[in-house]
Amino acid sequence: MPLEERNEIETLQLQRCRTRLDHLGTASVGNLKEWNDMKLKRILVDYFLRKCDIVFATKLAETYNIQDLVDIDVFLEAKEIIDFLHNKEIPPALAWCAENRIRLNKFKSKFEFHLRRQEFIELLRIDNLSLAVDYAQNYLAPWGATFREELEHVMGAFAFSVNTECETYKVLFEEKQWDYLVEDFKREFHRLFGITNESPLDIHLQAGLTVLKTLSCYEGNCPKEDPFSQAGFRKLAEQLPFSNHRSSKLICYISKQPMDHLNRPLVLPNGYAYSTMALLSMAVGNENEITCPRTGDVCHISELVFAHIIL
Repeated sequence: MPLEERNEIETLQLQRCRTRLDHLGTASVGNLKEWNDMKLKRILVDYFLRKCDIVFATKLAETYNIQDLVDIDVFLEAKEIIDFLHNKEIPPALAWCAENRIRLNKFKSKFEFHLRRQEFIELLRIDNLSLAVDYAQNYLAPWGATFREELEHVMGAFAFSVNTECETYKVLFEEKQWDYLVEDFKREFHRLFGITNESPLDIHLQAGLTVLKTLSCYEGNCPKEDPFSQAGFRKLAEQLPFSNHRSSKLICYISKQPMDHLNRPLVLPNGYAYSTMALLSMAVGNENEITCPRTGDVCHISELVFAHIIL
């Protein structure tokens, strides 16, 4: 990379660091709402960057004027390599590995080895065995000391054709290996830049869903107001634990006893509800009058109505 270009990049990065430090300095109790609003905007831009929708993410960042608070250029670089991998082009990804080899080796990354393995498999796919042998000697053999077992496995592919039914080697020739490479790249890219694998938006949503997730959400009678009535939220919460409160309990303010189908809640005209047993005990010897312990309002027992609550 030319010295002038590198200098421009470093100047831009320095500017962003200053902007982000200034932004962190504005956090205070007095502007908590504005701070959270800005955080939400950054999270939304980050989400679309991770989805490789760079155009929309850029417009969103420009609208919010937060270009220096998000990493558009970083994700743009990633999108270019992802697009190449989707098109089954490996050289740009190998060039990225070469540029970041020192840091990738520090992480003991397997990504470059997996790229070389895929190029080798593609040579076997077209039945070019002589070139595959040369390629293995030049680009796979050097990995023997590091990933010996995986290398031995891929070398066994010489004995099988593209249409093999042997599950151990059939998987190497499947098209979904390209999708695995994309996911592999994303993981190494995120690790290289200190970015979480999951988007902050998903993390925040999962935190809320963990509280809401109960067994009743999966019983087929989930109300439409419940987030779990939507397939997207259900999928997002698949790996989350169930909330500790798997069923709701209503406790009577007067008797401190649970209100259920045996001790149903009764609602006073003022809107407060208490258990049937507690109110009947109060009415006995008090000419069937009920006094609300919270407000002091008095009513006749005939004015009470049962509350119908689905637990």
